Amino acid sequence: MALLTANDLSILLVEPSAMQLKLIMRHLNEEGVHKIDGASSGKEALELISKYPPDLVITAMYLPDMTANELIETVLHEHPQLNVSYMLISSEKGHAALEPVRQAGVIAILPKPFDHKDLQRAIRATLDIIDPEEIALESYDVSELSLLVVDDSLTSRNHIMRIFSTMGIQHIDDAENGRLALDKINQNHYDLIVTDLNMPEMDGHELVQYIRNDMGNEAIPIMILTTENNEARLGQVEQAGVSAILNKPFEPNTIREMLFRLLDS
Repeated sequence: MALLTANDLSILLVEPSAMQLKLIMRHLNEEGVHKIDGASSGKEALELISKYPPDLVITAMYLPDMTANELIETVLHEHPQLNVSYMLISSEKGHAALEPVRQAGVIAILPKPFDHKDLQRAIRATLDIIDPEEIALESYDVSELSLLVVDDSLTSRNHIMRIFSTMGIQHIDDAENGRLALDKINQNHYDLIVTDLNMPEMDGHELVQYIRNDMGNEAIPIMILTTENNEARLGQVEQAGVSAILNKPFEPNTIREMLFRLLDS
C-alpha cells in the first residue's frame, strides 16, 4: 500500500461556484486533505499550477474561460514535465462532452452531487499514482516485461504508460493505431498489449482479430481500455478474443489486479 496519506496530498480545486468550492473543500477536509488551493477560472488555475504544481487538480467541466479538457490540455502542453493527476466533478452526462476528458486520462469522473465513497476511491487512486507499489509477479520479472500501448490520443497513451511504469514495467512501446501497432508486433516480442478500441486506420477490435486469427497468436494477453458503452460492440470484441476490457477512467489498483489475472493465472 501507499506510504503517503491524504494529509500529504496537495490539491488544486477549480470551481466557479463559491458555494460548491466550499462544499467540496469540506468533503476533502473530512478525508484528511488540508493542502487545498482554490481557483474560480482556468486562467487562475493555470497561474497556480505554474507556481505551485499540485498532486491533483479537481475541476468542474465548464469554467468561465475554458472547459476542463482545455485546462488539462493546456497544462500538458505548457508543463509536460509535471506529473499532475486530474479529477472531474460535473453534472454533465453527455458521452460526447465527457469523451475528451476520459481520453485525457482523468483518474475519476464524479457527478454532482457525488457520493462521498467515490471521492475516497479517487483520493486513494491519486495516492497510488504518486506513491505507487511495484507489482510482484510469480511468473515474470516485472522489470523485464515488454508492453505495447496502442491509442490514438497522445495524452491517453502518456497517461497509460505512466501508470504501468509506476508499477515497475520499464520496457514500454507505443503506437497511435492498430496498423502501426502491427508493425511493432512483427518486429518485437511483447508480453502484453494494451489498446484503445476506437481508433483510425485499424481499431482495437480489428487489431485483436488480426493477432488472434491472421497471426494465430492465442497466447499474448490483450487488454482493451475504452470509453465505449455499446454492449453489442463490446460483445463483438470479447468474441474476437480480447483478454480483458476495462473502462476509462480506470484506477491503478484495477490495472494491478488485472495484471495478476492475465500474467500470473
